[in-house]
Amino acid sequence: MKQLFRGILLLTVAAFLGECLEFLINMIIARQLGEEGLGHYMSILPIIFFIVIIASLELPVSLSKLIAESEKSYHKSTLRYTTRWTIILTGIFVTIGWLIFTVLPFFSSYHPMVRWLMVLLIPIVAFSSLSRGYFMGIGKMGKIAFSNFLRKGAQLFLLVTVFRLYEFSSESALFVALCVLIASEMMVFFYLLHAYLFQWKRIDGHGHQKEANQQEIGKALLSVSLPTTFLRVFHAIAHAIQPFLIKAALIHYGMSTIQATEQFGLLTGVAMTIGFFPAFIAHSLLVALIPAVSEASAKDNEEKIIKMLKGVLWGTFAYSVPVVLAYYYLGEALTSMFFPGSEAALYLQLLWPYFLIHFFILPLQAFLIGLGLVKDALYHTVWSTVISYSLLYLLGAQTDLGMRGIIIGMNTGGMLLLMLHLYTLKMKLNLKFGSIWLPFRRST
Repeated sequence: MKQLFRGILLLTVAAFLGECLEFLINMIIARQLGEEGLGHYMSILPIIFFIVIIASLELPVSLSKLIAESEKSYHKSTLRYTTRWTIILTGIFVTIGWLIFTVLPFFSSYHPMVRWLMVLLIPIVAFSSLSRGYFMGIGKMGKIAFSNFLRKGAQLFLLVTVFRLYEFSSESALFVALCVLIASEMMVFFYLLHAYLFQWKRIDGHGHQKEANQQEIGKALLSVSLPTTFLRVFHAIAHAIQPFLIKAALIHYGMSTIQATEQFGLLTGVAMTIGFFPAFIAHSLLVALIPAVSEASAKDNEEKIIKMLKGVLWGTFAYSVPVVLAYYYLGEALTSMFFPGSEAALYLQLLWPYFLIHFFILPLQAFLIGLGLVKDALYHTVWSTVISYSLLYLLGAQTDLGMRGIIIGMNTGGMLLLMLHLYTLKMKLNLKFGSIWLPFRRST
């Protein structure tokens, strides 16, 4: 538990600093691109996240789970096989990405070099994910924490430097912002690759190395990677569709295309940027809990899992409730740092249930993954998204609701996802709900 707490603390501190930088990054991007440009930037980000998910094949999750469950003597053969697998898949994905972005007009309305940035991102993400998975599995959370901070620090430094030195048109400014994003990912790639190669040379010093069964390694990786990738792919597709769905609902509501784009930019680029600021704690819990829960599950240590679950629920409640109260009462002051007098303050206040719920959802997903319930997490996400998006469009297009209807749909989907996660964990661990002070008690 001490190692878990230390890892969570490292990740949380680094993530907090990274989120502070992210806040400044989004402020710079918002001011440089304007409301419409910010809307376009936020519309491209889901596509970038989709590429990241496909290229990584969720290796940080599957490899960390496999490494945490196996003996140290099997680590080198596991990594050797996983590296070969990563090289082959990266070559395939780069070829497919090159063909798709060359033939299909995905980015025809943007700078012509944007599509090549997307192709370059594939190998960067793939090999960074391999390194992340290994360091997560052996509990080297300091390297993960530093790499996360490095990405944000490099992005902020490059944005400030480039936009102070040069003036750009709206189209070129959007392209420059994307170039900076890819450049920061490349810096993280070089850092993790160097650390990974150094650690590779030290593995032989940990005693006799054994050859793991390649078929078993492949099966173990795929059993986690495939459903987790499907989960993330569905999530990414849903987020890629979301901008168009929200804008379509707002246009049906009566807004012009430009107004709908601006309102979407305020919702995602301002309200959700502020709202998800404390999510660095939930993400830190997610990263640290997957190998910890996996190891405890492999040893059939159910009591330890339940103890971790109670601690996570208590900890999340302690920080999330004050945060959403601040959003509700200080919404206007917070959003004025981006665009003074905008409707983003109202959106932030109405979305407080959505943020509160997601602070719980992320660590609960770590328990589902660690317990081998990835498929359940996938099914939960599919059902909650279908219901959320249906309500989002139907209510958002209503003449008396508009953006309020969209927010109702988002809050409803989040609540459904949380309840499904909790119910599945309750059944898996033979628990029953107790009071708020005793979140769970063992069933008799």
